[in-house]
Amino acid sequence: MDSEARLRALGIEEDQLEERFIKGSGAGGQKINKTSSCVQLRHLPSGWEIKCQSSRSLSANREEARQLLCDHLEAQARAARQNRLARRSKIRAQKRRPSASQKKKNIEQKRRHGDKKRLRGKLDW
Repeated sequence: MDSEARLRALGIEEDQLEERFIKGSGAGGQKINKTSSCVQLRHLPSGWEIKCQSSRSLSANREEARQLLCDHLEAQARAARQNRLARRSKIRAQKRRPSASQKKKNIEQKRRHGDKKRLRGKLDW
């Protein structure tokens, strides 16, 4: 799946992206210092900023920056979905009725606790 299709699937329009081309840094000598092949891509609604300078080609860097942005936003959406599902299952577990054996254990535990409290007042020193 190309980056344009992934962006559409995520509901991201091209006008939501701000793209800048800056001079690269690092090894490469005079060529890297003269050409603006580093791509800085910003997704305006989320504020995420991706910088890509993995190749010497501007078009390859543009494509890779979009792929990285899609990867990040998809991971964020996946995490939000997992959190919703976890919250829902936690509430479901809390509302679940206890089994008959668990009810029996709870009643026995309450009875023992009540016996302990009754004994506290009856001790004469």
